[in-house]
Amino acid sequence: MKKIIILALFLFTSVVMKAHQPNVSTTMLVEKENNTWILQISASLSAFQQEIKTHYAETPYKTPEEFQKMVIEYLKNNLEINFNQNQEITLGKGYVKLGHETKVVFEVFGVPSEINAVFVKNSAFKDIHKNQSALVLLKEGFNKEHFVLNDKNNHALNLLVDKNKFLVKTKNQASFFSYNILFILLGITVAGLLTKIIMKKSIKI
Repeated sequence: MKKIIILALFLFTSVVMKAHQPNVSTTMLVEKENNTWILQISASLSAFQQEIKTHYAETPYKTPEEFQKMVIEYLKNNLEINFNQNQEITLGKGYVKLGHETKVVFEVFGVPSEINAVFVKNSAFKDIHKNQSALVLLKEGFNKEHFVLNDKNNHALNLLVDKNKFLVKTKNQASFFSYNILFILLGITVAGLLTKIIMKKSIKI
């Protein structure tokens, strides 16, 4: 059943994303059985071609196989994913399925079984005007959420886990956390001062 749902979501995403538009792509992290994960990057073939021609101008590809190797290398150089603040993952060899909508699939190694935070950055299509990538995370028992990577967020998002869903970590959350720490420190300082005053009075008595 789970495989059917994932397959249906893949197909649905493929239709919705308007595959022929070079400025639209998807970045999907999907949990499979036994805590194994895959990463799928989908975009129009023209988007991949534009980026490869831009970044490999001095060594143009001559065959589809060379193009595929460049795509895999390019993506690995422009992807950054880590879990729980500092636990980086490793991407497997990678497989490229060429087409009007081209898909690149990596097996992902090093994903922890307990997740409390995820950082994802995909700047592979940053040179394409008004580019945006739908970020989708599919984890067993979690709500199916999607986010957007674009120029406004520097193609990167910090996500926090709240029960069974992923939430974007905002500056307000960071500020709120800082204010909490500030109030705690202030409270400790005030309590310390009051303790000293009380002790001095006790000594005088």
